[in-house]
Amino acid sequence: MEKTTLKYLQMHTDIEKVINQLNPALLDREQGKFIDILNGKRRELLPAWLFVEAVEQAPVAISITDKKANILYANQAFSDVTGYSIAEIIGKNESMLSYKATPRHVYYDLWHNISRNKTWYGRLINRHKNGDPYLADLTVAPMQDSLKNITHYLGMHRDISDKFRVEKKLQNQKLLIESVINASSVAMVVLDQNDQVVLDNLQYKTLFSDLDHAEPIRLFLEILSSELGDIRTYLAQNPAGFNNYEVRIDSAAKHHPLWFACSAKIFQEKNAEATGFFEESSENYVLLSISNITKQRQHQEEIYLQSLKAMLAEEEQIRSIRETLLGTIHQVSQPLNQIQAAIHLMQQKKQQGALLDLLKQLEDSCQQTVSTLNHCIPEIAPTAITSINLNHILQEVMKLSNKKFLSNGIVVDWAPSPTLPNILGAENKLRMMFKQLIDNAITALNQGHQPDRNIMIATKLHNDRVIVSISDTGPGIPKQQHSKVFQPFFTTQKMGGVQAGMGLVMAKEIAHQFNGTIEIDSEYQDGCRFIVGFPMINENDYDRFDE
Repeated sequence: MEKTTLKYLQMHTDIEKVINQLNPALLDREQGKFIDILNGKRRELLPAWLFVEAVEQAPVAISITDKKANILYANQAFSDVTGYSIAEIIGKNESMLSYKATPRHVYYDLWHNISRNKTWYGRLINRHKNGDPYLADLTVAPMQDSLKNITHYLGMHRDISDKFRVEKKLQNQKLLIESVINASSVAMVVLDQNDQVVLDNLQYKTLFSDLDHAEPIRLFLEILSSELGDIRTYLAQNPAGFNNYEVRIDSAAKHHPLWFACSAKIFQEKNAEATGFFEESSENYVLLSISNITKQRQHQEEIYLQSLKAMLAEEEQIRSIRETLLGTIHQVSQPLNQIQAAIHLMQQKKQQGALLDLLKQLEDSCQQTVSTLNHCIPEIAPTAITSINLNHILQEVMKLSNKKFLSNGIVVDWAPSPTLPNILGAENKLRMMFKQLIDNAITALNQGHQPDRNIMIATKLHNDRVIVSISDTGPGIPKQQHSKVFQPFFTTQKMGGVQAGMGLVMAKEIAHQFNGTIEIDSEYQDGCRFIVGFPMINENDYDRFDE
């Protein structure tokens, strides 16, 4: 075995330097063994032939060259990778492997580093013996003598053409997928388990400016979660996900709401970490697609508003008749009360005669008139109680009042909460209530002749109640009249009439029907501000109201 070792050392003396660099042990040339001197005692380590065989049989192509890159040694793996036999390659220059497709600056960088005693790592395009190119992952390290002078170079390389081909295919597929996603007219975003964006497309990026939000997906998740519950829980219970779920977003920056159709599905990705090699694991991702359907909804709303105008006009006519009749009954009831008081007084004094008979006839006539008028009051058809977003109702009322705003030179400042919880109520009644409040604001501005003709409408959530404030820059209402304006037939308008004074009574009645409140903000100094509040929807509330 020692003769075999000496033979290897004599044939490949340059490998000694490799071995010495791999192990600090001293080489006993005569015995062909590696020894370690510890405390002055010689201790045999591994025999030298084992290190030589390790280099010979290494699965990595290894070569040793002189300072001019002439090959002095190559192992079997080198022959397997290049296609050249050992005899064909010994004495030849490494440049014979070049395919002449590697840029010059790569070779410059290689020699610049190794000539300065630095190891170089990189990739070269080499030529196989059959003429085919292959991509070599190369490491070149300088070898030094005891004086730190470079004597040889050690090269190790692997053919990574297949790996490169797979990587490029994956990159191409990724680019293809990204191109398809970016070409889509639908915004797409992929969320990891922490709801962080890991992939999006160009359409999603446009939402940043459209919604004026730092991260649009947070806004969508908040709205969807308020209506569907936790999105991941919902998707876990519904593997098919959901499609075209419509989401409305109101913004002070936009004069109209934005509508989006959202679809979501959960999918799994296999864990690519090293820990998942033997025990496969996966992570859940959410794919959310968002399509802007604002134009379609605007067209639908235009048609809907036309029918809504007709319906509200009819309802306003009915309410006007009711208010007229109620006002008439109120006017008739005043003399009736006086007649009844007079009859009661005469009866107490036991007075008889033609005057008492006349008063009784007038009493009967007035009561018949009141009874007839009560029978003539038209009934308002009951409306269903549903889950309602007040932003939607207010937007509809503002659109219905748009001509009044324009004709009176009024600027409307709309400041909605983009994520407003729903309440329980009847749509038509709530429309009438808010329309009454807005009409009051318009009337106040026309009476005050203020230079600033503004109406501010805002919504927010406060203490589990949905709050709507409607403010105007008119002359305001004196504090001593704040409670009186909600009394029947009381009006602050200069011109009265039988139809005046019931609007706020109706508004208060509607608010109370749905467990709401309506009041005048006594702290507001720039005009008048009505504050309306309703409890946010609760599952137990569906049975609370009866029409």
